[in-house]
Amino acid sequence: MSKILIIEDEAAIRRVLSKILEEENPDYQVSEAEDGLQGIEKIKNEDFDLVICDIKMPKMDGEEVLAMAKKMKPEISFVMISGHGDLETAVNTMRLGAFDYISKPPDLNRLLTTVRNALEKSHLVVENTILKKKVSKNYQMIGNSEPINRIKEIIEKVAPTEARVLITGGNGTGKELVAHQLHEQSSRSKFTLVEVNCAAIPSELIESELFGHVKGAFTSAVKDRAGKFEAANKGTIFLDEIGDMSLSAQAKVLRALQENVISRVGADKDVKIDVRVIAATNKDLRKEIEEGRFREDLYHRLAVILIKVPSLNERREDIPLLIEHFAEKIAQEHGTAKKEFTAGAIELLKEYDWTGNIRELRNVVERLIILGGKEVSKEDVVLFASK
Repeated sequence: MSKILIIEDEAAIRRVLSKILEEENPDYQVSEAEDGLQGIEKIKNEDFDLVICDIKMPKMDGEEVLAMAKKMKPEISFVMISGHGDLETAVNTMRLGAFDYISKPPDLNRLLTTVRNALEKSHLVVENTILKKKVSKNYQMIGNSEPINRIKEIIEKVAPTEARVLITGGNGTGKELVAHQLHEQSSRSKFTLVEVNCAAIPSELIESELFGHVKGAFTSAVKDRAGKFEAANKGTIFLDEIGDMSLSAQAKVLRALQENVISRVGADKDVKIDVRVIAATNKDLRKEIEEGRFREDLYHRLAVILIKVPSLNERREDIPLLIEHFAEKIAQEHGTAKKEFTAGAIELLKEYDWTGNIRELRNVVERLIILGGKEVSKEDVVLFASK
């Protein structure tokens, strides 16, 4: 069901437009407003997918309606119509965020095509917003400890910039969460975040995975294939465990950072890219440089901003919040009621030596929820939380 609002001061035109739309698609739910003020009230109180709005109206003209509505509900698509059309008005309405501008009397086919396209765009925006909220929820940074609050402050300052970031920290500390937050709070968030686990890709395939290849570049290259850098164009690429990348691949990444171009394996032509690079590692890259396993020039290109993610043992005051978060999430995943943890159970878990960090804590919480009683007690922790 698509909800459409027609704002038009001439009753006859309102009736004709309503009739055309309802006959075009029975799933169109059409409402009417006789002037701009009434239209704004309806937009305030209801959620519309599309507004078809006249420009010349008493009380409040269409451009004012468009500007005000976009401040309130920017996701609504607007199609502006006017019998006094001129290029300047059309350009101004598009600048204010209108999807399209149609002169009166509107060509029927053009009107219906524009309505379909505007509704499709509106639905995509809503779906994308819902998806982003889900993704954002999956990558929340839980905790109010001093080290975590410091990282949140850094992210807030750095995310809107183009600065490259190197995230360090042990396995399971949450380096991936930091990368997602940097992307989601950046101007690139409407484009893709492409994740690459450098440790999971065999060294002989890493270059093809990152930069793509052309047909015939090697035995199994049966067709041209774009790499991760091209897939991340306009967005962000997250190179996780970059300390495990081969030296030859490091040289190509360095070139991509220096020149904003990449070359597919086997190609003699460069591809221009616009990508923000975020990298992460659990290794001491300074030591890797000394031992000849990591390029110093690449390190300095990547480490414009350094973010060190603390171990869970360094932020024990966040453990109760993390337990609460995981208990709720696990209950949703299992389709069961959320189990409470007693104060004694939480205190014991705070004293635990978390060598596996947050990843280990989540596993322990899930184990306790499955194996423990109606509420997770201190005794349950003693029985089931041991390594």
